[in-house]
Amino acid sequence: MIGVSRLLVGTESYGDSLRYAPASRGQTRGTVAGRGPVVVWNITRSCNLRCVHCYSDSEPLKYEGELRTEEALRVVDDLAAFRVPVILWSGGEPLIRRDLLDLVSHAREKGIRSTISTNGTLIDRDMAERIKAAGVSYVGVSLDGIGEVNDAFRGRRGAFRDALAGIRNLMDVGQKVGLRFTMTRHNIQTLPEIFALIEAEGIQRVCFYHLVYSGRGRGVMGEDLDAAETRRAVDYIFEKALEYGRQGSPREVLTVDNHADGIYLYLRSRELAPRRSAEIYELLARNGGNRSGIAIADIDFLGNVHPDQFSWNVTLGNVREEPFSVIWSRDDHPILEALRNRREKIGGRCRTCNWFHFCNGNFRARAYGATGDFWAADPGCYLTDEEIQATDLLPAGAAAGRGEGA
Repeated sequence: MIGVSRLLVGTESYGDSLRYAPASRGQTRGTVAGRGPVVVWNITRSCNLRCVHCYSDSEPLKYEGELRTEEALRVVDDLAAFRVPVILWSGGEPLIRRDLLDLVSHAREKGIRSTISTNGTLIDRDMAERIKAAGVSYVGVSLDGIGEVNDAFRGRRGAFRDALAGIRNLMDVGQKVGLRFTMTRHNIQTLPEIFALIEAEGIQRVCFYHLVYSGRGRGVMGEDLDAAETRRAVDYIFEKALEYGRQGSPREVLTVDNHADGIYLYLRSRELAPRRSAEIYELLARNGGNRSGIAIADIDFLGNVHPDQFSWNVTLGNVREEPFSVIWSRDDHPILEALRNRREKIGGRCRTCNWFHFCNGNFRARAYGATGDFWAADPGCYLTDEEIQATDLLPAGAAAGRGEGA
C-alpha cells in the first residue's frame, strides 16, 4: 500500500505506523522489528457474487476442505505468539463463515487487530452491530463503480445498492469503514463519482487498487490501464488527497498493489508538495517497497501459506501440518528466500532501476500472471525509462537505489 495522504499531506493512520516506521527498514520476516507480518486470511472461498477480477476465482458454491473452527482458533493462537499485528479476513466473502466474528473476537483477546475485506452486500443492521461488537478495527467494502458499472463488475444486479446499504449500516453503528476500488478501463471513468460518493456519505478512507493478474484477473488483463491511463488516474488521486489536506479533512487516500506509485509520487512531489519531498523519500526508503513474503503473508481456505493473497501458485507450507510461525521463519524455501533478497533475481529493466529500493521489484504475482515468469519485470510499472534511470532527482546527500537492495 502507498499511503498517499501520509506521504503528500502528512496525516497518519495505524497502517502508516507499520508501513513507514523506522523499525520497518530492512526487515525480512515481519512488518517491523520484533513483529510478524500482516496476514491476509482467506477464511472461505465461497462467495455470494462472481466478480470478473476475483483472484480466488470464487463462486456461490460450497468448497470442501476449509479449516474447521477449532483449527482456525489454534492458528490464531500461533499468530498471536508470533506477534502478528493484523489479520485481514478475506475470502471469497468472509461473512459467509458463520464463525468469522468468533474468530475475530478470539484474535482481539490475543492482541491482534482485525480488518475485514467484504463485498458489503450481507451487512444488514444486525450484522453491522455484531461486527462492531466483535472489535473489528476496519471494514473495507469493495465497490468497482457506481450503480450498473459496479453490478456488471460484481456479476449481480443490485450489488451496488446492497453494498451501499451495508456501508451505511456500518457507519450508523460507529464502525470504521472505507471503500476499495480496483481500477480498469471498465470503470475508471467513474473515479470522480467514487470521490463524490465518499464525500457525500462521509466515508473516511478509500483505497484504489491496481489490477493483479491472478485467478479471474488473468482473464481481464486486456482491460487493465496502460501507462498513460494509469498516470492520469494516479494524478487525479494525488490531487484529491492534496485537496483533502488543504481542507483539513482527515479522509485517508491510498493506492494498492503497485509500488511504482510511490516512486511516481516522489517525483511528482517536487512539484505538488516540494516541502515534503525529503520526508517522502525517507518514508519510502524505510518501507522498501513490495513486501510479499516479508511483511505480508496469506493463508488460504485450505490452510496453505503463500507469500501474498495473489500468489497461490507458490505454497510455502500448510498450517494443518506446521505452525505458521515455523513456516514463515524457515530459510530453506527457495522462493521465500529469494523474495527476501530479490534484487539479483528479478530481470528486465528492474535489474538496473535506480528506484529499486523504493519498490523492491514491484508485484511478482502480476509479473507471473502476465508472463508465466515469477521473476520477470512487473508489466504494471508505468515509469518511463528516463525516470527509472534518473539520479539527479534525489534529495541532496541521498544515495541512488542501485545496489542498495530492499
